[in-house]
Amino acid sequence: MSNRNNPQNKAAARERLRAERERQAKRDKTRRKVLVGVGIVAVLAAAGGIGVAVTNATDGGKNTKVSSEDWISAAKKSDFKAPANTTGDKGTSIVVGKQDAKNTLEVFEDMRCPICSGFEQSVGEVVAKDIKDGTYKAQFRMGAFLDRNPMIKGSGSKNALSALGAALNVSPEAFLEYKKALFAQKNHPQEQDDAFSDDSRLIEIAQEVPALKGKASFEKDVKDGTFDKWALGVSDSFDTFVGPDKEIKGTPGLKLNGKVLGDERGQAPQAAEMFKTLVEQNLKK
Repeated sequence: MSNRNNPQNKAAARERLRAERERQAKRDKTRRKVLVGVGIVAVLAAAGGIGVAVTNATDGGKNTKVSSEDWISAAKKSDFKAPANTTGDKGTSIVVGKQDAKNTLEVFEDMRCPICSGFEQSVGEVVAKDIKDGTYKAQFRMGAFLDRNPMIKGSGSKNALSALGAALNVSPEAFLEYKKALFAQKNHPQEQDDAFSDDSRLIEIAQEVPALKGKASFEKDVKDGTFDKWALGVSDSFDTFVGPDKEIKGTPGLKLNGKVLGDERGQAPQAAEMFKTLVEQNLKK
């Protein structure tokens, strides 16, 4: 039996998890105080019928370069192309890591989601290291439900997802680094700010990723919307996994080997230590 599985270490892990849950509860209480209205505003996404938790709700978005309707219309008229390094039906499966890894972590995100941004900032480095070490491979399920929120609207989620496809077409590593850059505190817009609908902003942020900096083919794919129709397919696939009647209610969401990874309410941990503890408890040995 490995040392990490002995009774003393298991007890210590449970104590760390208990302490982290108490800290998480305090953070949740503070966060609730700054939410608009009472608690979290539950929004039924108009097109997909998905129940999502939305904060900072306003009476309309800002900085939208292309409306959601126009973006979708143009995408549907374009030729379909899936990025390299994808699998599954029409390339809508994004799996990064060692393919023979025993464990699979599913990550559910929307690129406009502020809580996803916080998750990336606090836990993203741990996820990236675990992927590299072969602890698990990660399957990223990306949605665009915030573009459908009638209180903010826009096309930033879909546009950023298409740009992520352009990064994935370069390499899985470029995909991870670009997603990290988009979610970085200095780059991620407020939820009601549709900044990611602007191709030039997406390309500007990509200059922080060595594999994408000055890369003409990547920039052309972003500007041309090469992977726009693919992004719609990925978002449609996401909609089948997330919703009020699903195990994953909103973003960020996590599953490890098919089991929801989160606190008592199913919410993804926002602290690295709690994430590590939950992973350790649910890994296939």
